Amino acid sequence: MAHSVELKLARLQGRMESLGFNLQQSARLEVAIAESVGTSEIEGETLNAAAVRSSAARRLGMDLGEDSIQDRNVDAVVDMVLDASANYTQPLTRERILGWHAGLFPTGFSGITKITVGDWRKDERGEMRIVSGELGRERVHYVAPPAARVETEMRRFLNWVNEVGDLNPILKAGRAHLWFEVIHPLDDGNGRIGRAVCDYLLARALQCGFRFFSLSGQMLKERRDYYSKLESASRGDLNDQIWLEWFLGCLTRAIDSADQLLGHVLAKARFWNKWAGTPMNKRQIKMLNLLIDGFEGKLTNSKWAKITKCSSDSALRDMKALVQLGLLKQEPAGGRSTSYAVDLELFPTKENEPK
Repeated sequence: MAHSVELKLARLQGRMESLGFNLQQSARLEVAIAESVGTSEIEGETLNAAAVRSSAARRLGMDLGEDSIQDRNVDAVVDMVLDASANYTQPLTRERILGWHAGLFPTGFSGITKITVGDWRKDERGEMRIVSGELGRERVHYVAPPAARVETEMRRFLNWVNEVGDLNPILKAGRAHLWFEVIHPLDDGNGRIGRAVCDYLLARALQCGFRFFSLSGQMLKERRDYYSKLESASRGDLNDQIWLEWFLGCLTRAIDSADQLLGHVLAKARFWNKWAGTPMNKRQIKMLNLLIDGFEGKLTNSKWAKITKCSSDSALRDMKALVQLGLLKQEPAGGRSTSYAVDLELFPTKENEPK
């Protein structure tokens, strides 16, 4: 099965590389967003999508025609996601992992809990356990090795990651994620960093610093199974076959879903290619991008004003101008509940697809 996944990956990479630099960059941006949002949401942390987009675009050297949004927490996740793949030729080291960790927890706290940052966990509050359920009725899913063993276990792990062996590189990526989660070397952030380790090895397997599918995005869709298979594989004799079988299936489904990402990137490119010569201000460009990417809820005058940080009068003028151009359409309901949507029917046809 690993061989068939490799073939799918090779075909996808070849297909995307034939599209040209601008479309590749757009696809890279969408994947970086999906990875950053997905790996965080798996852990129950919802990132601001606009801030993720702004952060990823800055790091990829892309000008979206929008005001930059600064968010330290978002930047740390995006930095980790991009570094894991882009710098796959560099060894995975203790310092690199702890650098990612320090970025995720710059204050030294996880919520209101003080944690160890810049070093492996110390288990000062007792053994590391993965639990769920309400206080007093917790279910223990996994008990990690004691902190005294972490340094030795992580040295073995990193030596194995960095060595060139006979194991199929795709299988190595899956096994590395499981092994990292079993050691659970950090007070918090093990899931996000474990997935970054997996991304690092996938990039090494592809010999390419970017890819056109989101594994974390797919894992988020299959979150229940993801945790279930990790838990099953972590019990007893650590038989990883259960996990690897699921991992390869999830990876296959992530690759297959890249068609949706590609379709979105191409549709968006056709849209902006058609309207490239139309004068628009930064607020209009920003909101059109948000609408095309899937704006949640109804777009009203007040939401436009809040998101773009302008007055209600300016927001109304912006929207009315786009309605006159045919880029926005007013929804049937009027009055205070008047809302607008991008008219997706006006997207150019595939025949006009940019080369």
